[in-house]
Amino acid sequence: MTAEAFKDLLAQARENSFLVARRGIEKEGLRVTRDTHRISQLEHPTALGSALTHSAITTDYSEALLEFITGVHDTPERALEELFHLHAYTSQSLPNEMIWSASMPGELTGEGDIPIAHYGSSNVGTMKRVYRNGLGARYGRAMQAIAGIHYNFSLPDTFWEQSRAQSKSDLSIKDWRTEGYLALIRNFQRRLWLLNYLTGSSPAISRSFISGQAPAHLVTDQKETLLSNHATSLRMGDLGYTSSAQDGLQVCYNQLATYIQTLTEAIVEPHESYASLPTTRDGEMLQLNHGLLQIENEFYSAIRPKRVTQSGEAPVRALDARGIEYVEVRCLDVNPFTPLGIDVETTALVDTFLLNCLLEDSPKCTPDSRKIDDENNQRALNHGRDPSLRLITANNGEQSLADASQPILSSMMATAELLDSANNTRRHADAVKSAQARVLGDQETPSARVVRELRENQLDYSTLMGQYSEKWNQMFRDAAIPQNTRTQLADEAIASLRKQREIESNDTSTFEAFLETFYSQYRQ
Repeated sequence: MTAEAFKDLLAQARENSFLVARRGIEKEGLRVTRDTHRISQLEHPTALGSALTHSAITTDYSEALLEFITGVHDTPERALEELFHLHAYTSQSLPNEMIWSASMPGELTGEGDIPIAHYGSSNVGTMKRVYRNGLGARYGRAMQAIAGIHYNFSLPDTFWEQSRAQSKSDLSIKDWRTEGYLALIRNFQRRLWLLNYLTGSSPAISRSFISGQAPAHLVTDQKETLLSNHATSLRMGDLGYTSSAQDGLQVCYNQLATYIQTLTEAIVEPHESYASLPTTRDGEMLQLNHGLLQIENEFYSAIRPKRVTQSGEAPVRALDARGIEYVEVRCLDVNPFTPLGIDVETTALVDTFLLNCLLEDSPKCTPDSRKIDDENNQRALNHGRDPSLRLITANNGEQSLADASQPILSSMMATAELLDSANNTRRHADAVKSAQARVLGDQETPSARVVRELRENQLDYSTLMGQYSEKWNQMFRDAAIPQNTRTQLADEAIASLRKQREIESNDTSTFEAFLETFYSQYRQ
């Protein structure tokens, strides 16, 4: 897909609604005690329903790691409003706890502080539990206590239909859409360093997060705090939600079939390190399989091609059958300086960034180009605000982050103006102007603000993040929730508990047979 293919079509943006992006937000946050700010050891509150079956309030790795899931919305305001109501309802349901408002956890006394989530006795609930057992055994529990924001982005059918007609493509609409999203993903990987620079907000961690010797690029700052002076997102770096064992999974996203094949092989082929783990621990299965990946979700990538699955359907089978439906952006830190961890400006920036990745020419990637992409991203994550930082160019030269940013931001401004025209707003252009100011040093990045406030206030990481968590928690507890929304969430909680019991009572196969049926999809 090329920019030329859309040139005439985009000229019609003022008269058409096809350029209205759709987004859904998945936001994670740890439940912590209000007095000590330690990770909650209590079970998922009954008032919030079943973490297995609730459509909007669930848990991720830990029993204490809440995850809020909004529906798909055609404006960011509606998505953020739903997220706000989920936050407020939950905060008002937690008498002695609050939601931690940062990506990296506060003080830990050991991995025993991080309880693994429970989902009941059904086969599907057991599978979710065992998968998390495997994550803890493979990577440690501390990594699984990290919170982030996942941003699901798509364009309406009219966009794909009109762009296909404009280009006179012979591809089916399914394949045209899939090729478009693959092009978006390739450009996203090339430019990921810029998005991490602009949105990263985790340059510091609690000393207790790391056992043993701290990495050389971290320095001790205040009591029990480690930080990297110029880092943007330790969460997305080698201390965060990454896996060195997956370094060999270098997916270029040139073809969907290659992506499917790569993940399938990583699931079905035994991985020596994981095959050597014990079968059980504390009376439970330790992992779902011996593959490099237990399931697709274990693939640590900043962006994923996605398709809504049917009950029991493997994600790769859904992609193979029906193509890519949307992309899931997974690199966004929880911004501690905003109540929800994300705001309208950030959604406008991400929407513009993603659409621009789609509209720009997107050459096929190679192993060498992927190495450059990964190296640039690591440099931005660990040293992004260092004025002397150099990024690698396509011809293996070097340039400053500011110089590398300018052509991207210039192109993004043109895309922002298209989005603003189609949506009768100025928020996209304003977001790009703000991004330009951050690159030039005229405006503070979230990561720079974290470092500044830690030092100006002479606070350790856990204390500063705890203060913001308390501030936002009080705001949520005081918030008025529309009565119909409160009633809907209360009814959903009750219905989800009932649905979990029904699933448990209707199970007829053993867990072993259930797993065999599920994994048979990967051997087709």
